[in-house]
Amino acid sequence: MKSAFKRLLILSISLISLNTFAQNKMQSLDELINKTDPAWPLVQKWVDSAKNKVEILEVDSVNAKQALVNTQVSTYSTLGAVIYNSGGIMIDNGWLRILGSGSARLNRSVPEWNKGKTIQEYGDKPQYLLIADDAAGGFFAINYGAFGQDLKNVYYFAPNSLNWEPLGLGYSEFIRFCFDGDLSSFYKGLRWSTWDKFIAKLDGSKSYSFYPYLWTAEGTDIEKCKRKLVPTEELFNFNMTKQKELKTEGTTDSQ
Repeated sequence: MKSAFKRLLILSISLISLNTFAQNKMQSLDELINKTDPAWPLVQKWVDSAKNKVEILEVDSVNAKQALVNTQVSTYSTLGAVIYNSGGIMIDNGWLRILGSGSARLNRSVPEWNKGKTIQEYGDKPQYLLIADDAAGGFFAINYGAFGQDLKNVYYFAPNSLNWEPLGLGYSEFIRFCFDGDLSSFYKGLRWSTWDKFIAKLDGSKSYSFYPYLWTAEGTDIEKCKRKLVPTEELFNFNMTKQKELKTEGTTDSQ
């Protein structure tokens, strides 16, 4: 009886291991590179006709290949094309940063930036995927279940509300919005009067922190807020922690 139970236990462990391996089995670079219908030529057409200032950052082929494999997306998709063909994309002189495979000016790739935040290991299935951010401390992410039923739509973490807000756009539509959309209107209240004088040489891995905090009543007028540059990662971690704290306080207050 004990022997049978032992064999059954070993079999169960083996099946679990096989299932885990199957879930995390990663596609190779060759499988992810679409040679017949890649999305990048279309992205280039969007760049050529863009209304906003768009800068494609130089790509390092070694980093691009590794980033594509680590993200596990095909170059058939716009996301895969951006990762594989750019070190990132700067909009409005770097106010808005779309992540690619990393570069000197934007030293973060999509998979590197998400590791430890939305995934623990490369190949994991995230609940959301961070794909862009801005100088005001806002973050953009593709929803894979964390925010609602509108899967693959992009959400914006607004620094003046600490909420993930739906944009109603897929990733390709989001890229088009960055290229052609009315960013002045979108960022109303998040851009101070002289913002453009501070952005041109901004390190893409730093963002502005404001005090009073933008989500407080005292911080509603950004012209009156003090600002300082901090690492974008530090700001992300702080905002995520503060969001949880405020939600907990709200729950406590309502009980």
